[in-house]
Amino acid sequence: MGGGVTRLYSNLTPTLSSMSPLPLQPVEDKLDPGSPLCPPDPAELLQQCEEALRDRPPRFHRKFTELSDGDGSTSSPIRVMQWNILAQALGEGLDSFVQCPMEEILTYRPHILCLQEVDHYYDTFQPILAGLGYSSNFCPKPWSPCLGVEGNNGPDGCALFYDQSRFEFLDSMNMRLSAMRIPTNQVGEIHLKRGRCLCVAVTHLKARSGWEWFRSAQGSDLLRNLQNLEVYQRFAGSPLGLESAYKKLSQDGLTEPEYTTWKIRPTGECLLHMPTEEQIGPNRLPSFSYPSDHLSLVCDLSFKEKSEEEMMN
Repeated sequence: MGGGVTRLYSNLTPTLSSMSPLPLQPVEDKLDPGSPLCPPDPAELLQQCEEALRDRPPRFHRKFTELSDGDGSTSSPIRVMQWNILAQALGEGLDSFVQCPMEEILTYRPHILCLQEVDHYYDTFQPILAGLGYSSNFCPKPWSPCLGVEGNNGPDGCALFYDQSRFEFLDSMNMRLSAMRIPTNQVGEIHLKRGRCLCVAVTHLKARSGWEWFRSAQGSDLLRNLQNLEVYQRFAGSPLGLESAYKKLSQDGLTEPEYTTWKIRPTGECLLHMPTEEQIGPNRLPSFSYPSDHLSLVCDLSFKEKSEEEMMN
């Protein structure tokens, strides 16, 4: 790495070295409430990122667009950020373009953070964000293209982080997505959280045009796994001892039928607007102003609170 990126990692070294040893396996990472370590200050970390990258053009300034039906009271907003950050190993040929993804994350401070193409989970994202109160999990690709790059940092994959002050971990599963029941190189994670009970999934489907059918099959597999975790486990774990009749009728006695539909109807949301063509510039993405070839998606979700009459019905 060179330029601003080298300064960035040098500046963050004291922060990283002061934290607990990193786990060797991709398991659920949680803060120890009794840890004597003083957590880093988000504003200070953001300042470190900006100082390390001071010689690059300013990052995009994006405004939130308010969307609401204006009907009834809503719960406290939950900020969700989704971003394909561009794996460091895959962007080495564009090293001068690489900017700090942490800067964007610290700017928006989401409650739930879903990342793709993460190849610096254990040495950067996990320790820094754990110090800020995030718990997390990482699911690497089985045949990551990063492994073919000299001096790589290991495989890239999906990572899901959540603010422990807002949510409590209930259950999770890592999955290798299939297409027509054939295992693929794409992976995903599903987490159940308690606070306001949420099911959150992060994945990175097959890229490029001409693979639409493949992505559709992978999406169907993800939806099937969503059903199995969020609905099936609640019934299977009930004191009634329920079992799936569909599973009993399958050839292997273990397979559930394909999932048919999945609907989410949020009552309100706030979306981060897209930068203009002038902001992006003639060289497109990634660029000196933006570290990835994908723009981040950040939204604030609110849920409509039920009235006393609705709760009684």
